[in-house]
Amino acid sequence: MATHADADGLKIVATNRKARHEYDLLETFEAGLVLLGTEVKSLRAGHCNLAGAFAVAEPDGIYLKGAEIAEYTHGNRLNHDPKRRRKLLLNRREIKKIAVKSRERGFTLVPLRVYFKGGRAKVEIAIGKGRKLHDRRQATAKKEAAREIARAEGRRQRGH
Repeated sequence: MATHADADGLKIVATNRKARHEYDLLETFEAGLVLLGTEVKSLRAGHCNLAGAFAVAEPDGIYLKGAEIAEYTHGNRLNHDPKRRRKLLLNRREIKKIAVKSRERGFTLVPLRVYFKGGRAKVEIAIGKGRKLHDRRQATAKKEAAREIARAEGRRQRGH
């Protein structure tokens, strides 16, 4: 998968499409990523997978776990481990806020997307509360209803 540019001028590498479906997202944060050279090259080539990834608060900071950045194809024996944990760069207040919220029952830190902004790799994480299956169905039904209303409104405006 290659990167694509966003309307904001961001080069998006990977998105976690399931996150918005499986979680109620309360607050989002933009964090820098501490990466190795081969990881940056692999990200620029668009080789990243956020399926099953999550962030965790540890005593020395916030870490991204489970995100897979494929090995760089032209790397040598010093290539990186694709599933290693990666430190997130946030300011002290954000780290404290995230750590407190993530310790509460039912809340988790979900990565939404990985992208390049001004040449630097960033990850957008959100504090999310897991949805139950019936909540997901309800949210899907609500989206469908809104889509149907918009469709009907469009037909009415065109005079059909």
